[in-house]
Amino acid sequence: MKLSDYVWKYVEELGVKHVFMFPGGGAMHLVDSLGRNGKLEYVTLLHEQACAMAAETYSRIAYNLGVALVTTGPGGTNTVTGVAAAWLESTPMLIISGQAKTSDLKDGYGVRQRGNQEIGIVDIVSSITKYAVTVKEPNKIKYHLDKAVYEAQNGRPGPVWLDIPLDVQGADIKDEDLVGYEPNKTQEISDGSNIEDICKVVSLLKQAKKPVIIAGQGIERGNGKELFRQLVETLRIPVLCSWIAVELLEYNHECNLGKPGMVAPRYSNFTMQDADLIIAIGTRLDPAMIGYNPEDFAPNAKKIIVDVDRNELNKFQFPIEIKIEMDATLFIEQFLNKVKGIELQPEVHDWLKQCQKWKQEYPVVLDEFREDRGAVNPYFFIDTLSEELSEDDVVIPGSSGAGIDVFWMCIKNRRNQRMLATGSLGSMGYGIPAAIGACLAAGKRTICVEGDGSLQLNIQELASIVGMHLPIKIFINGNGGYLSIMNMQRTHFGGNFVGANGTSHLYIPDIIAVAKAYGLTTFEIKNHNETEKIIKQTLDTEGPALCYVHMRGDVPIQPKVMSRVAENGSMVSGTLRDLWPFLEMEEK
Repeated sequence: MKLSDYVWKYVEELGVKHVFMFPGGGAMHLVDSLGRNGKLEYVTLLHEQACAMAAETYSRIAYNLGVALVTTGPGGTNTVTGVAAAWLESTPMLIISGQAKTSDLKDGYGVRQRGNQEIGIVDIVSSITKYAVTVKEPNKIKYHLDKAVYEAQNGRPGPVWLDIPLDVQGADIKDEDLVGYEPNKTQEISDGSNIEDICKVVSLLKQAKKPVIIAGQGIERGNGKELFRQLVETLRIPVLCSWIAVELLEYNHECNLGKPGMVAPRYSNFTMQDADLIIAIGTRLDPAMIGYNPEDFAPNAKKIIVDVDRNELNKFQFPIEIKIEMDATLFIEQFLNKVKGIELQPEVHDWLKQCQKWKQEYPVVLDEFREDRGAVNPYFFIDTLSEELSEDDVVIPGSSGAGIDVFWMCIKNRRNQRMLATGSLGSMGYGIPAAIGACLAAGKRTICVEGDGSLQLNIQELASIVGMHLPIKIFINGNGGYLSIMNMQRTHFGGNFVGANGTSHLYIPDIIAVAKAYGLTTFEIKNHNETEKIIKQTLDTEGPALCYVHMRGDVPIQPKVMSRVAENGSMVSGTLRDLWPFLEMEEK
C-alpha cells in the first residue's frame, strides 16, 4: 500500500468525516490519496490559516480530531496561528504537512534551506504542539500516527503535527512491517487516586455559606456537560462559566450567573468576588477572568482548583486550599456521587437568591442602548439577535471588540445551542473559517458575528462558504474600523487614532459590494426600527447570507475594569468589583 493512502485510511477509521486542506506540490501524494479516498470529504479552503481554524472548531463540535492537510514552506508557516489557538484552547487536532524529500532536508548541514520550499516546521511548532515529528522512515508511519492521536486526545488535549517528506509520502509499505505505539500507562490521568481530596472538597462545601462553581472548557468533552448539569441541579449553587464554556448552562438557568472578568456583567463579578468558597473545574482562570491583581480575586474565598494539567495548578500567585490534578469530567462524576443527599448551610439558599437579584438589578443591555440614534447600538443588536436564534443553532462570534466582548455579555444562550469562541489567542480573522468548521461538523445552521475589520483577514473564505452552499448567516459589525483599538486609543491616548479607522489610514472596503461579488445574498441594517425584521430575513434565507449592520462606532465597551497608564508606561488594573461606569458607593 502507498503510505499516503495508508494515512487517510487511518484517519477515516478514527471516525473523522472531513479534512481541511490547501493543496501544494510538497504534499502531492497526500493530496492525491485524499482525493481518491472516497470516504473522507476534503474541504478546500483558500488559506492555510483558515484550514487550521476550521479544523479547530470542527474538533470542538464533533468531539473528535480536527484534521488539516497543508504543503511545505509557507503552507506550514501559514498554519501556525490556528495551531497556536488549538494549543491554548486544548483542542485535539492533527496537522499533516508535506515536506521536501528526505535527501534534500537541511538536517546536519548548517544551512537554512536545501530542498524546494523547505522549512524546519517541526522546530517552529514544537512549542505549540504535544507531538511534532518529521516522518523519515516509512515503516514508522503507524507508530507516529498512533502516538500523535494518543497525545492529541489524552491528558490535556492539544494539537499534533506530522511532517511527511515527498519520498516518504509515495513509499510502498506493508501492514506486517508496521509497528504501533503503546502508551506508557503510568502517565495516564488519575482514575480515582484523588478521592481523599474530593472528600475534603465536600467537607469545605458543607461549611460554606456563599459557594460558587467556576466552570471551564475542560468539562465539555465526553459526557462532562450532562454530568455537570446533574451536579449543578443537585447542589443549586451559583455557577460562573468561562467565555469558551458558556454553553455549559443556558442563560435562564437559575444557577447561571454569567461570565466574570475584566469585561463582564456586574452580577457575575459581584457573585465571584463575594464568594466564600470557589470550586474551579477545568478552567485556567486566566487574567481576563480573574483580573491582573491576584490578591483581588475572590479575596474572602477558599479556593479549590481542579485541572488535568499540573503546571496550571502551580502557576497561581494566591493561596489555594486544595489542588486536584484530575480530568474535569472524572472529578465531576466522583464529586457528584459524594454530594448526593448532603445538607448545605441554610444561608446557601439566600446566597443564590441574592445573586439572582443582582442579575435582575444590573442588566447589561440598558434602556438607553435601545434608543434609536441613527446607527445601531451593538448591545441592542446582539440582544435582538439573541431572541431570534433557535435552540439548534451553532453560534460563532468573532475575536475582539463588539464581535466578542459585547456578544458574550449580551447573548442569552439556550440549552442546546453550541457556542464557540477563541478565548485565549483572540486571532482576528477567526470568525469565518471557524464558522465553516463548525457548520460542517454540526450539519446545522451556523451564525457568525464578525467585525468589519477582522473580516478582512480571512475574507477569501466567503468564496468557500458560497461554493459549498453552507447555511452560514454572517452578521458584520460595521463600525468602520477596529472598535476595541479605537476605544483603547480614545481612553488612554486622548483619541489619537492610529491605524484604527478610516481617519487613521485603515481602509475597509464596501463589504456589501464585496459580498455580492462572492455571490452572497446580502442585507443591511441601518437603524433600530428595521433590526428585528432584517435579522429574521437573514436567518430565513436559504443557504449562506451576509448582513451588514451599520454600527455606532462611539459606543464604549461596558461594564469593564478600567485600567490606567502608570508613569513608567505599564498598565494598572482596577478591581473586579469596581466596574466602569462606576456605581454609587451604596450600590457596590
